[in-house]
Formats: sequence, C-alpha cells, structure tokens
Amino acid sequence: MLYALMCKDKPDSLELRMATRPPHVDYLKSLEASGVLKMAGPLLGDDEKPIGSLLVISAGTMKEAEAIAAGDPYAMAGLFASTEIRAFNWVFKNPEA
Repeated sequence: MLYALMCKDKPDSLELRMATRPPHVDYLKSLEASGVLKMAGPLLGDDEKPIGSLLVISAGTMKEAEAIAAGDPYAMAGLFASTEIRAFNWVFKNPEA
C-alpha cells in the first residue's frame, strides 16, 4: 500500500530545517534504496521557501507508515507542527503501473 505523508513545519523553522537537512536526506536515500520511498520533496510557501514535506512511501500497514514518518530526522528534531498520513492511490504517471 502507498501512503502520502504531508508534514507541515512549525512557523519560523527554516533554520532548523536546513540544519537537519543532511541526516534527513540520508534517511530518504536509505528509504529509496530499500524500495520504500516512491517520491519526496518540500512543500513551498508563497515565497518559494520550504514550509513542509510531501513523501509517498510503500508500507504494509498504517502503523508501518507511522513508524517511517516518526523515524525521519526532521520529525525527531521537532520540525513538524503536524503530520498527516493517508493511503494513496497513484493512478497517473506511476512508473510502476
């Protein structure tokens, strides 16, 4: 099952995001290497600066998706004000379809 993780940063947290970015990128690379990460990128504000993250991952259950989200260095650093996880059906432009 695919899950979309929509993570919104706390206000005025760009500095924390940038400081935590290297371990976050390493985490995403490990998820990609294991076939878990399908796509990812920052959500942007009106000023085109990051205000959150959007990830699509493959996980067996919602609990597994929650554990993956919790293991993100951004989450562990307290960057996110909220994280919403939803089952996702990738219909268009899915390279695996």
